[in-house]
Amino acid sequence: MPRYKLTIAYDGTDFCGWQKQEPMTPTGLETHGNAPPPAAKVCGTVQHDGEERPRLQLRTVQHVVEQAIREVVRERVNLKGSSRTDAGVHAKGQVGAFSCSGEEERATGLPPGDPQHAMNPPSHPRGGGWPVSRGTDRLLRALNGRLPEDCLITAAELVPESFDPTRDTVAKGYSYTIHCARERPLWDRRFVHQVWEPLNVAPMLEAAKLLEGEHDFAAFAAAGHGRLSTVRTIFACDVSALPDQRVRIDVSGNGFLWNMVRIIAGTLVEIGRGRKTPADVPRIIESGLRAKAGPTLPPTGLCLEWIRFGVGEK
Repeated sequence: MPRYKLTIAYDGTDFCGWQKQEPMTPTGLETHGNAPPPAAKVCGTVQHDGEERPRLQLRTVQHVVEQAIREVVRERVNLKGSSRTDAGVHAKGQVGAFSCSGEEERATGLPPGDPQHAMNPPSHPRGGGWPVSRGTDRLLRALNGRLPEDCLITAAELVPESFDPTRDTVAKGYSYTIHCARERPLWDRRFVHQVWEPLNVAPMLEAAKLLEGEHDFAAFAAAGHGRLSTVRTIFACDVSALPDQRVRIDVSGNGFLWNMVRIIAGTLVEIGRGRKTPADVPRIIESGLRAKAGPTLPPTGLCLEWIRFGVGEK
């Protein structure tokens, strides 16, 4: 069965994250005043406490892309992703992969090169799947023609059947962009987080370099992260001043805990404001206490920039 690797970009504002989720229970409406929460749609009704209530389905990137794939290949497939970005987080380089049958293989039960193939022509020449002969360029166009405007496949590649976008990941890179001004951003307001005063970039960069290397990042993980180990390796952490009163934080590593990059960004912003110092960073790491680090910044400014894989994969 051919296996395809997709590089996926999306504006995460109106998505409830990457991962498919079960429909919300009716009680989920209570926190939204009986109105559907953001990025949710009503999909039928369900009985709750003797009354009929809307049944909600959360809109996720994985679900949207998977549905587009199923429409194109005309068979049920499962899309597996590399990174489970949270609600509101953007991506330029998310990666997913799926396998499907080849059109002729499914229709005849014989591989295209089999000598019996000519004597047993496909009974359903338009069967499901996407054979290698069709090419990835056509696959890319077909998928993008079925995706909403806030999601785009930027590349489609044929990969070995053993390729696993989760297990084979060796590095990921994120950016966090901050708008440092009293005037609120307009055109790119969905992609930056606003702070109301200038930030001192020099101590932020000094502190960022202290995060590099292998550490126990328990202090930089949200409660309930669900990981057995909180030890991670940060390959690089940089802070740069950009035009138009912007500051950008770039972090790459072998993996990240829940909200880890947003907490790193929040800590560095506190340092840029003068509320913490670079010398606090080693003490925060050593403490292992979430309360010692800075706030968790909103998902608005966070973007998954790229993912790298092991030998044989880009």
